[in-house]
Amino acid sequence: MNNPLAKLYSWQVSSGQLDGWTSYHLAAGLFIAKVAQWLGATDLWAVLWVLIIGVAWEIFEVFVEGTEETYGTKKKWAYNTAADVFVETAAAAWMVW
Repeated sequence: MNNPLAKLYSWQVSSGQLDGWTSYHLAAGLFIAKVAQWLGATDLWAVLWVLIIGVAWEIFEVFVEGTEETYGTKKKWAYNTAADVFVETAAAAWMVW
């Protein structure tokens, strides 16, 4: 596996950044931004809606799922949380700008 992209992907999976829920975060970010725009939000506020809801969701997950209990270590939890918020917010920003 000398391909740099394959190495990056492998590292992201093993570090907990990518999991089965990443695609749902991506889709939710796009959906929330589009709904915000339909409701009259500016492009910036549509992205901020995604960021605010994403952070609130991750806080909710801590109370419901825990950290080490679900992800194995706090480090994997932190990587996963950061990746989820980044993916959904970046996708929303890409869509609106």
